[in-house]
Amino acid sequence: MHSSNEYAGVAVQPHHEAAARTWDLGGQDYDNISFGVSDALTHAAQRLNPQPGQQILDVATGTGWSARNAARYGAHVTGVDIASGLLDAAEDLSAHMQPPIRFQQADAEQLPFPDGSFDGVISTFGVMFAADQAQAAREMARVCRSGGRLSLAVWASEGAVLDFFGVIGKHSGDPAPEPSPLAWGDPDHARALLGEHFELWFEPGINNHYFDNVKDAWEWYASGFGPIRQVMNNLSASEQEAFRQDIDDYHGKYATDAGLHIRREYLLITGRRK
Repeated sequence: MHSSNEYAGVAVQPHHEAAARTWDLGGQDYDNISFGVSDALTHAAQRLNPQPGQQILDVATGTGWSARNAARYGAHVTGVDIASGLLDAAEDLSAHMQPPIRFQQADAEQLPFPDGSFDGVISTFGVMFAADQAQAAREMARVCRSGGRLSLAVWASEGAVLDFFGVIGKHSGDPAPEPSPLAWGDPDHARALLGEHFELWFEPGINNHYFDNVKDAWEWYASGFGPIRQVMNNLSASEQEAFRQDIDDYHGKYATDAGLHIRREYLLITGRRK
């Protein structure tokens, strides 16, 4: 296993350093966040359809869920992320995989690989958070060989996730990023980022996530979701209670007789490198 110290000094863009610290707060529990969106992650891997022996890059791998999905096909997978703690968890959680998955710290805006290194590139709710969207798109195109495949799961520009991040933003006090990461969920915006280099297809999807009650949902996200942990760290006790109440109210909208059924709209972008 890598230690976080082994990742030290590897290039993360200065404007991503705070984000890396935030996502790291989830640690190995962030894998539960991936479990909650695993139907969408499966969709992305199946559309990528990697072949045995191919070289696949998972950008913003987190705890390695999509890297493991790609490795199931017999592909040789490299997973990169800016968050060293998530990479530590990915190493542990992926130790059983064959072929072995290689994890390393790298920034989506400056991938440390030669042109055309990969037969396919996947990113699931990851690269969309890079600050310079056009540069991240250019980098994915650069490292993907001609004829190679692209598969990106991104949140829809409107709907459940926009509302969820709205609750977090209300309590964090941070200005909304511009452009929004959710802009990737607009096919016209995605075409503007990727269309020069990829032939593109779009499939809307719904991620389904289930909890018994809002208490279970809160504990799930307060443990593993770095942005929520970051907000909690910065609030007083009374402010934390107000934040939790707003998150509970958000999740309560998804109550059914059987328990919570959260439906999150996403877009799957698939492409072939020109």
